[in-house]
Amino acid sequence: MREGYEGTGPGAITPDGCAVELYSRLPVGDEPDIIAAAVPPGARILELGSGVGRMTHALLERGFDVTAVDESAEMLERVRGARTLCGAIEDLDAGETFDVVLLASFLVHAGDVGVRRGLLRTCVRHLAEDGCVLIQREGADYHTNVPRERVDPAGFTVRIVSAEPVGDGVDSVRAEYVFPDAVWTQTFRSRALTAPRFEEALGEEGLRVDRYLTADGMWVRAVRTTPAQR
Repeated sequence: MREGYEGTGPGAITPDGCAVELYSRLPVGDEPDIIAAAVPPGARILELGSGVGRMTHALLERGFDVTAVDESAEMLERVRGARTLCGAIEDLDAGETFDVVLLASFLVHAGDVGVRRGLLRTCVRHLAEDGCVLIQREGADYHTNVPRERVDPAGFTVRIVSAEPVGDGVDSVRAEYVFPDAVWTQTFRSRALTAPRFEEALGEEGLRVDRYLTADGMWVRAVRTTPAQR
């Protein structure tokens, strides 16, 4: 589903422009702890855009039942211990619902509005009546604080090199991942969403913000809107 992606670097690059080896090297951060604090213990989680299982494996270790979805078979080959489904997220119909639907990796910022709507509809379609959707958003200055870089404790550097407008509120973002022995680059299209616009986009698909989970607003817990809220 990674619409608008292009990637370069050593190893396999999937048809959607993602480097399997790069994602296999990236460590998990505090995301699993944020997720675990926001949902019931042992919840059934549908992870949309799981990649190689960076968060999948950490969630399994915390006792969650995870179904991992990605459109890249090469990525899913690296996932261990979880049920996997291969296909485009916006077309997914697993025929069941889940306590939690996870939409991380800033996927909600898809440049194509139709793709974003498809992603959110997939979230709603697979959401149990009393379940929640956990969404990872970009930071407020993601598109404006460029260039910037972050040195990870694991020993590599992430650089956001540029964010160039390409029209209709969409930027072409270029990122670099620099390791001691290899460099990967990615260019992808991203639509900036202010908090009000983000909440409006959720409302269009029958969701509402239940609460922001982190002080920076990057992690959000959303639930279905009730008939009175529509």
